Amino acid sequence: MTNDIEIYTIPTCPFCKKAKELLKDNYLDFNEYDISHDEENIRKELGKKFNIQGYVTVPQIIINGTRIGGYSDLKEIVKDGKLCDFVNCDNNWS
Repeated sequence: MTNDIEIYTIPTCPFCKKAKELLKDNYLDFNEYDISHDEENIRKELGKKFNIQGYVTVPQIIINGTRIGGYSDLKEIVKDGKLCDFVNCDNNWS
């Protein structure tokens, strides 16, 4: 099984850069979606799709269809050793 990882970002976001670095540090490939061309509408769409209450921040990280949240959420998952609960680790660490 391969991992389907999406990250929604804007170019000026320092937490977006940190999240991408953390994914790369864990040998995870991802598809990045720069929402800056239609930021307001895409934030609204993400809010509806993932039932996010309030303002939708970036990055938004989706792993195998599950919304993880932002950088601090991803960092916590990695720190707690729970990344393999969300990704197929067999392809990443042999």
